[in-house]
Amino acid sequence: MILPIDDAAIARAAALIRAGQLVAVPTETVYGLAADATSGEAVAGIYAAKGRPSFNPLIVHVASMAQAETLAELPPAAYRLAEAFWPGPLTMVLPLRTGSPVSALVTAGLPTLALRMPAHPAMQALIAAAERPLAAPSANASGKISATRAGHVAASLGTRAPLILDGGPTRHGLESTIAAVEDHRLRLLRPGPIATGQLAEISGLPVLAGDDDRIEAPGQMSSHYAPGKPLRLGATHARDGEWLIGFGPVAGDDSLSPSGDMVEAAARLFEALHRADASDSAAIAIAPVPDDGLGVAINDRLRRAAAPR
Repeated sequence: MILPIDDAAIARAAALIRAGQLVAVPTETVYGLAADATSGEAVAGIYAAKGRPSFNPLIVHVASMAQAETLAELPPAAYRLAEAFWPGPLTMVLPLRTGSPVSALVTAGLPTLALRMPAHPAMQALIAAAERPLAAPSANASGKISATRAGHVAASLGTRAPLILDGGPTRHGLESTIAAVEDHRLRLLRPGPIATGQLAEISGLPVLAGDDDRIEAPGQMSSHYAPGKPLRLGATHARDGEWLIGFGPVAGDDSLSPSGDMVEAAARLFEALHRADASDSAAIAIAPVPDDGLGVAINDRLRRAAAPR
């Protein structure tokens, strides 16, 4: 069932959450598949619906700092980052608080918890109405293209998402930045809309690269965000049988941004991949995107989407 977002839809979604069911809901990044983070059975339902490996932890979404403090230990830098970027597209990986009510399935057995305070009013309203923190990975089959529209969720998950709240296309179109916050440093686990320089400036700490050999947060698996067709990167023209996604001066069957605008490119990335995957072409090619600023996050997604499966 797909419902436009209004008070009745939020109330219906909250009732499903409290009953241990799943609800797909828009955030400012991508659509999430939400469930009660304190219920092991509900969280297990997320893993089953997505076909997600249980060693891959989930992000928990909260509505307030007070709620966050009941779930994790926040060092001083976390408060500085939260003041600057919450609510918004930043996920912080923090030490799990002793006695935290979240299910152990959420953390995949790790001593840390990935927390985010989303900015989208629908997700905020759902957390408040459900009266519990929500585990919510991207609302798509595991490893596949993330959903930036309600229709993407329906196509990827079908009836495994009993209710989809339709808030139209998402604003950022890329998943949140994920940083592990430690006493004397940050580690960037997934690039996203919040850039490394911003994290360093606000936290006052050095930002180091994460380690993809150790799965600590979503989006670290080598193959992820993948279309069903082969994807070729750095293309300036289409080969036979390819659907070309352009950028800037490289035109194609579609374009992330004809003007070379990085914000537009990020917002359109997954939608363009969905269209290419649904085309009659046998393969997909995508034009080069500069690997700086927001382009770091775009290219991270593209490299994982093109990785061998």
